[in-house]
Amino acid sequence: MQKNPLILFFKLFRESYLFAINALIVNKLRTILSLLGITIGIFAIISVFTVVDSMEKEIRGSIESLGNNVLFVQKWPWSFGSDYPWWKYMNRPVPKFSDIKAIEKKSIGTESVSFLASTSKTVEYLSNSIEGAVILAVSHDYNKTMPMEIDNGRYFSELESTGGKNVAIIGSYIAENLYNYADPLGKDIKIFGRKIKVIGLLKKKGENLLGDNSDKEVILPVNYVRNILDIRSESMDPIIVVKAKKNISNSELKDELTGILRSEHRIKPSAEDDFAINETDLLLKGFDSLFAVISIVGWLIGGFSILVGGFGIANIMFVSVKERTGIIGIQKSLGAKRYFILFEFLFEAIILSIIGGIIGLLLVYSGTLIVSALFEIKFTLGMGNIMKGLITSGIIGLISGLIPAYIASRLNPVDAIRANQ
Repeated sequence: MQKNPLILFFKLFRESYLFAINALIVNKLRTILSLLGITIGIFAIISVFTVVDSMEKEIRGSIESLGNNVLFVQKWPWSFGSDYPWWKYMNRPVPKFSDIKAIEKKSIGTESVSFLASTSKTVEYLSNSIEGAVILAVSHDYNKTMPMEIDNGRYFSELESTGGKNVAIIGSYIAENLYNYADPLGKDIKIFGRKIKVIGLLKKKGENLLGDNSDKEVILPVNYVRNILDIRSESMDPIIVVKAKKNISNSELKDELTGILRSEHRIKPSAEDDFAINETDLLLKGFDSLFAVISIVGWLIGGFSILVGGFGIANIMFVSVKERTGIIGIQKSLGAKRYFILFEFLFEAIILSIIGGIIGLLLVYSGTLIVSALFEIKFTLGMGNIMKGLITSGIIGLISGLIPAYIASRLNPVDAIRANQ
């Protein structure tokens, strides 16, 4: 009775697999040496990809938290590249607080608009002090245009904002280090040599990869700060933040804001804008280009190691074919087909390479646990990178073992048996 070809194929497949595994176990030292190149290569490539993916996820989260329907009116545009024409923007004025009134009055696509200016100062409470605290001077709708979470207390009332009351909302780092973990609400904080009452505490966030850290912020009404500091100074980096209505696209709002601000600034039709309207997509596109370059560098760095590892596996397979020439002759004389011999050596090369890849991935995973424990950013080995590592390893094993396997499958059984006599 003739056997089913499919059953016969799987039987030969299983036997080839077992032969390959046995060859790897018997030659332990050779196997370990062959693994090194692939292990190092996969470790190098997947480490770069893991770092890039983790950083990209963190940065994207930080940028997207600003909102994808928010525009920023500033003096300087967000731009990347060596051809950045900075000289064109040097003499531009900074956004003015009065521009908010024009936007509120004339814009139909705006849901909310706020003014923001910042500086750094020393803050004090009794004998405690913190240098370099970030002081944000904001208009009343700041909490509607920018992401902020109050953990305890409250936001400014409209009367406190418009009347410029001496009230503040502080970050967790300020609270912990200034008040020694005591409840700061209702207590005074000293800034600019003046006492300001704390009415709110921001939720603890930590520093993101963009360098922003709301834990070190002190938020004050802009109408209070403008009586002490010049909020029109470029050193305070004034920004107007505009949030679009749900049915209004960023491009529609941008066109509308451009018309309003050009009219407000009395810019001639032929003249260029004296302001920039930025959006988070510009930052994301800039980082996309950066991460693409880093990924290419990762392939180049790991590629050389994998290439060396591939040559190592190919060399070991040639040695393996030579050592087992007699056995190959016996197998063929007993009826083993060429594809059986081919599969036997191909499986050995692929399995060897994949084992090296798995070890490399385990090293990367161990590294993510250590780095995540030491730093605030969370590094994770994603399933996509695991599959990249395994597939790359398998392909290298297949390519490295193809020629030795082909040579083994083409051996004449009589010559093969005599070769080891």
